[in-house]
Amino acid sequence: MACKSICKLCDKLIISNSVSVAGDGNIIVNIPAGSYLNCEKYCLVIAQAIPATATINAPVFISIGTGGTAYELVTKDGVQVVASQLRSRTKYSTNVVTTPSGGVFKLIGDLCCKPTTLTAINGS
Repeated sequence: MACKSICKLCDKLIISNSVSVAGDGNIIVNIPAGSYLNCEKYCLVIAQAIPATATINAPVFISIGTGGTAYELVTKDGVQVVASQLRSRTKYSTNVVTTPSGGVFKLIGDLCCKPTTLTAINGS
């Protein structure tokens, strides 16, 4: 079977516009403007590098377009995702979960483990 020379991407694929560190230290992943429906699955691609100024335990939020609201990115167990768990150029399957007062982007799969301790090698 011949390979198609033109393929359509899934309309549920979201490629981030930017990744930045907010004034309060939170990581903000900005995605294109649009309506993201409750209980819908979206594949979020973090296209940009995680800023070098991000701290390991910085909470991660998703902002939509130019809107000022930031929505938590949480694990499938509902725990806040932190910067050390994100990888750039990686696709994350998420579900949108809305509430009367807001919502979250909830990961469907597992993430990399968050480091519990940081150590250095002392070569002296």
